Amino acid sequence: MKEGFHLSEAQWTHFLENHSEKYNIYAPVRHDKIIDYELINKVGAGEIDYNIPRPITPLKLFFLPVKENVTLDIGDPSRKNIIIGVPSCDLIALDLLDEIYLNESFPDPYYLYRRENTILIGADCYGVLEHCHCTSYGGNPYPTKNYDLVLSLLNDRVYLLGNNKKAEDFLDEIKSNTETSEVSDDDLENIFSKRKEIRKKLAEMNANLPDYKETSELIKEPDESIWEKYSKNCVSCGACAAICPTCTCFLLVDRPGFEKVRQLDACQYPGFSRVAAGGDHLKKLSERFKNRYLCKYVWKPEKFGSIACTGCGRCIETCIGEINKNELFVELASAVEA
Repeated sequence: MKEGFHLSEAQWTHFLENHSEKYNIYAPVRHDKIIDYELINKVGAGEIDYNIPRPITPLKLFFLPVKENVTLDIGDPSRKNIIIGVPSCDLIALDLLDEIYLNESFPDPYYLYRRENTILIGADCYGVLEHCHCTSYGGNPYPTKNYDLVLSLLNDRVYLLGNNKKAEDFLDEIKSNTETSEVSDDDLENIFSKRKEIRKKLAEMNANLPDYKETSELIKEPDESIWEKYSKNCVSCGACAAICPTCTCFLLVDRPGFEKVRQLDACQYPGFSRVAAGGDHLKKLSERFKNRYLCKYVWKPEKFGSIACTGCGRCIETCIGEINKNELFVELASAVEA
């Protein structure tokens, strides 16, 4: 962490509301039990829910919409997005997305434009959800990479710590508009103490869960019975892929008038791997089901060098069939040890 300061929550709220015409500012907002990103010029900065484990929507959808016409103009670079409250699990996912979509030889101009024109304000998690398991895969419940600033709300004070030039410019803008105070060693100690507390809680919650490397080896085991068992409840809806911060498969649909539409796809859909003449090596449900985990824990890390599951737990919570991948991996590990 580099430069930073703190200001009252009221001052921060005032700053955001005064700048909601200049920026598109998205932040987590609670509606009953649901917490998701909202444009604050619609709901007001006072409605922001800070330091939550994670919003429902993964960060990837800000950069890779579910559906978009990739033959249209990219957008207006004069109006930046600010995304507040991005959890570490989503920021880690950018390692993989950037490798794919910012490839040196073939960068995606739409993805590149959105990445460059977005200020990412990560947030420490001050709580855990039932299926959070970032620490099992080498992550942390606080931002460590791919963020511009990190935010912590403690005792009605908003602490903002910058990480790069983009953050520096934004912090200067805040300082020129409101009164701020320097972050002291005691302030940092309070933040670090909270981080240790949440890390410990996650470690205790997931004590039996295999780590990422062990999981990648377990999935290669030849026994197919466990995949048959867990896939029985899969309805092939693709929700797990849609909600995953790292899944990026898409279709490119040609339309009349030289239009091309990129649309999110999912390996759980029947026919995902179907080819000409009807050949389909993933026709069987259990094979499609296992294929998803082979992709996330074996093939993508081998090809890109980045993990493809960051332990957010969204796929477990969104699954219509109530399939818990963590229970599957614990059972796999137990079977190997027996």
